[in-house]
Amino acid sequence: METSTVNQSLNKKTVQAPPVKELPQVFYKDIILEIKHLGVSVEGKEILKDFSLTLKSGEIHIIMGPNGSGKSTLCNALMGHPKYQVTGGEALLNGINILELKPDKRAQAGMFLAFQYPREIPGITFGNFLRHAVNAVQKANNPEAKPYGPAQFVPIVQKQFEVVKMNRQFIGRSVNEGFSGGEKKRAEIIQMSTLQPKIAMLDEIDSGLDIDALKIVAEGIQNVFDRTNMGVLLITHYQRVLNYLKPHFVHIMVDGKIVKSGGQELATELEKNGYEEYAPSQSGMRK
Repeated sequence: METSTVNQSLNKKTVQAPPVKELPQVFYKDIILEIKHLGVSVEGKEILKDFSLTLKSGEIHIIMGPNGSGKSTLCNALMGHPKYQVTGGEALLNGINILELKPDKRAQAGMFLAFQYPREIPGITFGNFLRHAVNAVQKANNPEAKPYGPAQFVPIVQKQFEVVKMNRQFIGRSVNEGFSGGEKKRAEIIQMSTLQPKIAMLDEIDSGLDIDALKIVAEGIQNVFDRTNMGVLLITHYQRVLNYLKPHFVHIMVDGKIVKSGGQELATELEKNGYEEYAPSQSGMRK
């Protein structure tokens, strides 16, 4: 081969696709969320009253209760919604009182909330939303971490879509815009699967789902739980979600407090007998 031909061959630039990165593999141990004597009010009305609960990594806790008992208030207060005013107590995530942190700092610390009614965010694609969220959390916990670029992130997020059997075309659509109710709930699980939180709070993630969608969402939750060993706090009204999830604890919440705790058999009892034994009067309660 002539020298000029060799030089030309050496000088050719090989265009390679960016290397595919993976999400960090996590398996949480010794994560503890201790909610101690929490009080929360909304518009001057006391909703949570001396509420206490300990949740550890590797545990699934179910909270059930009549409408107005304070279940959603608990989740929103822990995540820092400004409407919910903390009047007392603390919530310690491995010793750090998250109630003193801003909502974004709570997320960076490992807290996650799947909404009962997810909001639409026009103009921001679901894929970019997830990528920026993951980059923000990683940077907060490791300043030297390199952010994911769009080309690197697409194959990563595609894997998360497989967790809930959702069409990949939603990656390029605006967040929740035009999604059905079931698709919005699946999108919440995709966010959880991608962010890999230490503590995941799921506020009535099963509401409005048909049998097939419920099974997919519940199996998605179980998939992420098995993979990460996170702690799960799931709010629900129905025992049916427990056909696919295996909780460690079931709690009954009435009038801002936990009035009874047990295992899965407690949920079965509630399905059969209702809340009358625990909440003979529900007037004036708030969700």
